[in-house]
Amino acid sequence: MFFSTTPRPESLQALADVKLIPFWLDSPNKPEKTETLIQKTETDLCIIGGGFTGLWTALLAKQRNPNRDVVLLEAYEIAYGASGRNGGFCSASLTHGFLNGLNRWEKEFPKLLQLGRNNLDEIENTIKQFNIECDFIRSGELHVANEEYQIEDLIKEVEQANQYGIDAKFLSQEEIRARVNSPSYLAAMFEPDMAMLNPTQLAWGLRETCLRLGVRLYEGTQVTSLEERRDSVIIKTQFAEIESKKVALATNAFPPLIKNLSYYIVPVYDYALMSEPLSKNQRDEIRWHGREGLGDVCNQFHYYRTTHDGKILFGGYDAIYYKNNLIDSSLDNNPASFGLLAEHFFQTFPQLEGLRFTHAWGGVIDTCSRYTAFWDTAMNGKVAYSLGYTGLGVGASRFGANVMLDLLSGEKTERTELQMVKSKPFPFPPEPLRSPIINFTRWSLKKADENNGKRNLWLKLLDGLGLGFDS
Repeated sequence: MFFSTTPRPESLQALADVKLIPFWLDSPNKPEKTETLIQKTETDLCIIGGGFTGLWTALLAKQRNPNRDVVLLEAYEIAYGASGRNGGFCSASLTHGFLNGLNRWEKEFPKLLQLGRNNLDEIENTIKQFNIECDFIRSGELHVANEEYQIEDLIKEVEQANQYGIDAKFLSQEEIRARVNSPSYLAAMFEPDMAMLNPTQLAWGLRETCLRLGVRLYEGTQVTSLEERRDSVIIKTQFAEIESKKVALATNAFPPLIKNLSYYIVPVYDYALMSEPLSKNQRDEIRWHGREGLGDVCNQFHYYRTTHDGKILFGGYDAIYYKNNLIDSSLDNNPASFGLLAEHFFQTFPQLEGLRFTHAWGGVIDTCSRYTAFWDTAMNGKVAYSLGYTGLGVGASRFGANVMLDLLSGEKTERTELQMVKSKPFPFPPEPLRSPIINFTRWSLKKADENNGKRNLWLKLLDGLGLGFDS
């Protein structure tokens, strides 16, 4: 099915009353901000960034050593960035999906699969242990084919996944439409190792847990620079500074504080809509009672899921890079992207025509050329970082946090010996080359979707080099 590039008036009308705020953050449960750091202090471990990676690093650090003094700094407020704006897909995959991991790290891929499953189990255990109410459900995910040429690819992926012990299933057109009724679906693959959750409720729950364990949290505290000392690092903020023995950088897409790291990540804007609750008749029309995550298998893909009260989140398709790595709150509002998403929603579910959207928002993702997180240390091992999750960080961020803590400890572990951890993605060129290369790649991916998946010479070159651009 070819997704339209021009929204109809009916689709735009469905957006007439949207709030331009992330649905997850528009909640009465939002906690009050903590104080800003205004006095000089010292600590054992300073974590910079209050998203999932930073929160998991703080929690795991206290679990490893309850006596360790931990400070967490956040420039805005907890879950302000990608952690409060994503779709709530919590995957067991540490490698941005099965095929990406298999193609890049075939020898250690069985170990990566097991580590990923363990990581998802441990996330669920933590949610239960600390009574975090975040609507966590092990629902699995459906990858749907909307074009004939995609069916064979799904069949092959199911066969490969089964060989690695993954209980993936191929669903025929009749089977997928019995499960989720869209006239655009031709076939699907069911992948079991996926959970759905409310991301801000998880972030706020981790925040509360960290505070209870003694983590010192300072929101509204922008870090401006790092300065290495002999046995410590000075973290400078707008009002005060911290002297810390170790530092964990969890800044996601925002400008990194280590020189040259910006070559490895690209800030990409992704957009999403949330619908009003479906009526009983509307739900009967589309079925979808299992609450599985859904995604199509185009290059410019959509992801969508239901909430516990019957709303539908629908996002993706556009992955927009703004020149000079621009990140600005004004970019969260993109009427053109919202209009396209609304049109694609009703192409997917025409029986829901007339449904309205209540929220529309955008957010920035830290993408890298291999789609997965990467790690390293700086300042003679006193600073570690984890960046580049490329849209699948809800689950993988916990693993990334553990890797950072391993690296800061200076000890070899099963995680630090992985080639995935030891290697880095290929860097992106700086501006002025970055914009035209990324935009030409986006154009090429769009053309491939419109041409039965046929990739032009540029995409074939990137494939051969193991490079890419994705949200």
